[in-house]
Amino acid sequence: MQAAPASGRPFSHKLHLKLKPTCVSCHQTVPTSTKAEDNNLPKPEVCLPCHQTVEIKQPASLAVSKFNHQLHGKMGNLAPLFASAMDKKTYLSKPGDARRHLDSKNACAACHRGMEESESLIAKVAFPAMADCLVCHTKIDPPFSCEKCHDAKADLRPSNHLADFLDSHNRKNHTWDKDTCAVCHGVRFTCLGCH
Repeated sequence: MQAAPASGRPFSHKLHLKLKPTCVSCHQTVPTSTKAEDNNLPKPEVCLPCHQTVEIKQPASLAVSKFNHQLHGKMGNLAPLFASAMDKKTYLSKPGDARRHLDSKNACAACHRGMEESESLIAKVAFPAMADCLVCHTKIDPPFSCEKCHDAKADLRPSNHLADFLDSHNRKNHTWDKDTCAVCHGVRFTCLGCH
């Protein structure tokens, strides 16, 4: 997703969040959005009070095919919930830099972390991590549970799951970071569960 003034400069959330009081000042359709495919980018008329012309590109296709902003918005700020999972080490991924963004009172920033620092839109910043979703949605049974959120045709395999993955991950000199596996396979997964 990217919106940019006609000058072609990248869109800066950092600048715009200083000018607008809330995320929904621009993303006005989010509170009523019930489908993942909804286009929640700002309408051009939202930008025209400050910009003479504006080009808003179409949103990128998402890996998630089922999501309801309206429902999740009614839950309020989920940041304390994500922060607690990270602090308790029950978060199903390495939080990295994410934890520092979770002291925000902005409910949107809980899932869309780092926007207040973003000078251009990149998917890593714009979208939540799967581990965020799994704080509440705890039933993981791949490949059977994947289609609850993802399109059946989506290729969700990590980049290291190449054609020889089944053979290569069994080699004795191969090291595995089980935290990385937990996002898809859950916290209780063991190697012997499959082998």
